[in-house]
Amino acid sequence: MTKFLRGLLVIVFCAAGAAMAQEKNILVTTGADRAIPIAVVPFGWQSGSVLPDDMAEIIGNDLRNSGVFEPIPRQNMISLPSQASEIIFRDWKAIGAQYVLVGNIVPAGGRLQVQFSLFNVATEQQVATGSVGGGVDQLRDMAHHISDQSFEKLTGIKGAFSTRMLYVTAERMGAGATSTRYTLQRSDYDGARAVTLLQSREPILSPRFAPDGRRIAYVSFEQRRPRIFLQYIDTGRREQLTNFEGLNGAPAFSPDGNRLAFVLSKDGNPEIYVMDLGSRQITRVTNSNSIDTEPFWGADGRTLYFTSDRAGKPQIYKQSIGGGAAERVTFTGNYNANPKLSADEKTLVMIHRQDGFTNFKVAAQDLQRGSLRVLSDTNLDESPTVAPNGTMLIYATRQQGRGVLMLVSINGRVRLPLPTAQGEVREPSWSPYLN
Repeated sequence: MTKFLRGLLVIVFCAAGAAMAQEKNILVTTGADRAIPIAVVPFGWQSGSVLPDDMAEIIGNDLRNSGVFEPIPRQNMISLPSQASEIIFRDWKAIGAQYVLVGNIVPAGGRLQVQFSLFNVATEQQVATGSVGGGVDQLRDMAHHISDQSFEKLTGIKGAFSTRMLYVTAERMGAGATSTRYTLQRSDYDGARAVTLLQSREPILSPRFAPDGRRIAYVSFEQRRPRIFLQYIDTGRREQLTNFEGLNGAPAFSPDGNRLAFVLSKDGNPEIYVMDLGSRQITRVTNSNSIDTEPFWGADGRTLYFTSDRAGKPQIYKQSIGGGAAERVTFTGNYNANPKLSADEKTLVMIHRQDGFTNFKVAAQDLQRGSLRVLSDTNLDESPTVAPNGTMLIYATRQQGRGVLMLVSINGRVRLPLPTAQGEVREPSWSPYLN
């Protein structure tokens, strides 16, 4: 949700004045245990040329960003061999490594072939080995692939480092300019290799990937009013999906990619609707005197999580698209909004405000235990988006007066800003797994 829309909803929600439901959840403020130390050794490269990307550095950053691993500092590995055949485990034990990842890059017919091996230092056994090929311009892709393979081997969780991210930038046009250029960008999950998908002089909001990763939906004000568009990434072809009076916003693809949930105010107050993308028929899901917004699909394709003020202030609910009563999900704090689920549906990520405070934070609620953990240490946080494997999230916030994106691990160990384009950066959205 944008700062403007969130402020509007806060005003409306607070005006309702209904009493809050009794507190049920537990607030957790302590940190997580120590990350697993892993040595990602600089990959061997015999050619005299300099490669444009450091694969070991990219892999180390990936594994660190998950919050599960802590890469050994490179200076601690200077005197240790980097070839798999030369591994002496007592040396790696001495510097505290629990795992060692080594690799070698070899030119192969105008391309590069990368061999890698992963070792368990304690057992002195090789636990994974493999190879991946590509061009010089695909070094980052190959590094993310090795990160994915290593992460899955060691944790049993599929890696999400080869996924992509959408975000929006807003940049003033020239010194003292009154006009703004809005740009929809797609990048690697870590902010690298950004490409422009759309530019407009009017705001772009709520970009969302389809499950196939080939389509996106977003809200554009290019007609001076909010309307939802569908765009194909490969071709740039666009289709306008909605043109109703009032609010048209917050699109969210169903797990099968065949339906789109969104918010319309055509019948009065904002309500949630679902469109069948084949027939373009829409069905109303919620029906209340409250503001219902920010839908997010459950994995069953039948349940929607959403934000509503029906308890007096913004809280998160869930409801079947087939009808029935909505069930309240969040109880801790006086503001919970913009719900996102982890892939296993055990964790609910949201924008949260604690009782007695004015700052908005990113928080994660364990849906099985009911505990809630504040993940961010910034202020005015918004628009959380969760990695498809549930280990990391990205959100928008402000630093030194500028809108930026922050990455945080779900366990709270890692918090860092992501490199992005100039201007105000907002509205991040994580892709599903890509083939």
